[in-house]
Amino acid sequence: MKPRVLIVEDELEVAELERQAFERGGFRAEVVTSASRALERLQTLVPDLVILDLMLPDLDGLEILKFLRFRKELTQVPVIVVSARGEEVDRVLGFELGADDYVVKPFSPRELVLRARAVLRRLHPEEKPQVIRYGPITLYEEEFRVEVEGKELKLTPMEFRLLATLISSPGRVFSREVLLDRVWGYAYEGYGRTVDTHIKRLRKKLGSARDLIETVWGVGYRARVLHD
Repeated sequence: MKPRVLIVEDELEVAELERQAFERGGFRAEVVTSASRALERLQTLVPDLVILDLMLPDLDGLEILKFLRFRKELTQVPVIVVSARGEEVDRVLGFELGADDYVVKPFSPRELVLRARAVLRRLHPEEKPQVIRYGPITLYEEEFRVEVEGKELKLTPMEFRLLATLISSPGRVFSREVLLDRVWGYAYEGYGRTVDTHIKRLRKKLGSARDLIETVWGVGYRARVLHD
């Protein structure tokens, strides 16, 4: 079945370009032009992906992002922010609130579809799913679920993939560039802080297990080697 994308965009021309690009790319695309309509639609729809403009006429798009990350049934829905607000502080805030990617207007609709495919590919890999046990952490790839000492965590899709990448190879140091490629599916030039932001949020959610994810200064990150 074709993946369903919900496009939240108030500029009609931009929304139409996005809709056409996604439908040509094999998606089922639906457009809503206001935050209120998006929130209403998300009461009954669990899309495979949300394309979210921030500068909406009735409410800041970040409020929709907060809503997506608060609702249990929507937590794992990936979100790509598309916005004219391209300052670093805007990007960082978007990532801190749980965005999986951030695209600045003007943009190429074709590139947006490629980014969407990369996000979905990372969330639904073709290889055989497995259970990864690492100290107090248990990660169930098929169920998209993580537990720490038996308590389930609420992770965003990128946090899940980031954790899976690190704990699959304890002791291996992953540079920011490698993590961007493996988790997000392509390289960000100069956006290593994207990884830093997600690591910060991931550690906070891991609670007592937060120190198992180590910073290797000047290089990147690794999952600490555990000794019996």
